[in-house]
Amino acid sequence: MAIQTPANAVNPMKEWEGSLEELKGLVSERAMTGETMLLNMGPHHPSTHGVLRLLLELDGEEIVNCLPDVGFLHTGIEKTMESKTYEKAVTLTDRMDYLAPMSNNMAYCLAVEKLAGIDVPFRAQIIRVICMELTRINSHLVWLGTHAIDMGAMSVFLYCFREREMILKMFEMLSGQRLMGSYIRPGGVWRDLTPDFLPALEAFLNYFPGKVDDYEALLTNNPLWVERTQGVGIIEPEKALAWGVSGPSLRGSGVAWDIRKSMPYSSYELFDFNVPVGEHGDVYDRFYVRILEMRESVRIIQQALKKLPETGPFRSENRKFVPPPRSELGQSMEAVIHHFKLWTEGFSAPDEEVFSAIESPRGEIGVYLHGTGGNKPRRVHFKTPSFMHISALPVMTAGHLIADVVAIVGSVDVVLGDCDR
Repeated sequence: MAIQTPANAVNPMKEWEGSLEELKGLVSERAMTGETMLLNMGPHHPSTHGVLRLLLELDGEEIVNCLPDVGFLHTGIEKTMESKTYEKAVTLTDRMDYLAPMSNNMAYCLAVEKLAGIDVPFRAQIIRVICMELTRINSHLVWLGTHAIDMGAMSVFLYCFREREMILKMFEMLSGQRLMGSYIRPGGVWRDLTPDFLPALEAFLNYFPGKVDDYEALLTNNPLWVERTQGVGIIEPEKALAWGVSGPSLRGSGVAWDIRKSMPYSSYELFDFNVPVGEHGDVYDRFYVRILEMRESVRIIQQALKKLPETGPFRSENRKFVPPPRSELGQSMEAVIHHFKLWTEGFSAPDEEVFSAIESPRGEIGVYLHGTGGNKPRRVHFKTPSFMHISALPVMTAGHLIADVVAIVGSVDVVLGDCDR
């Protein structure tokens, strides 16, 4: 029996032809004639690590072209920050790269400090280093666990999240929150280290290196892992630089660029650590660089504990930018007034432009900040690594199989909140 189509019904083939016309120049001519197939991967695919859509052009199972489609998680964070005072905008930075919130805090606070000329005491700088390296380990653990489970290694996922739980508990000791504590503030940190933090940190430093050994025992020489990762998703150093790749994904291609070494901030110039690099720029090298980075982060934190002054301010004592200590509020009316004005009106910053960048777990996160002379910025813009890495996916995926796309996307460690903002 023939199906009767209403006269006013939309012809689905006509709509599809229109979509193909829009893709002209982005896909091959073979796609226009139906020789190759267009397939959506995402935006609701577990292996895209967020709401990322990849339009794949396939010749059988081989990738001819890959068109990333982003913006599904856009929250307007940068524009919202322009309506906030400099201090209050810190809470929004936590919500971009939600796996490395303290790195976002740090990048933004460095820009504010550069714009307004705010000093940061040495004790605060060392506390920041400890927090950022814990954040790096925390982020790499999520990456390793999810990357491994994408390719069938279930146990690694469980082990990584077990260790990550210890770090989240330490973050909760510092800020009261496991994930988005806004702990790093302009001029230093929100409050000093709590009495239970340092013992918990030392216990973690003694415990964690052995667990990295376990991850390596499970994966590094595992023949299935090696077969799925070596020679897959190669990006040469020149292409990686041209496409704006940074962080472990760039170092996996053999480029020894780490902002902590090349353009030190927060006293990183005082620390002795190595910058791991790969040789081939494939999925395996990007994996192994991050394994080595976790070991280096442990070294940096151990050095930071030795450099940490026993006493000293944890935040700038410049009352123009920082509220008075809580202890003064019960004794001084001037302190209460000053505290009230800072939290309601904020502080002013010059009508100038600044840019600062740090080495986040994913790569270079840069902040462009343009002041107004008042208490709110005219323009805030973040250059984030996830956006750059997604744009480079067509280079890495061409000529590989569909199954390899899962490995390649996981290897560049994207966070869609970091990309879309």
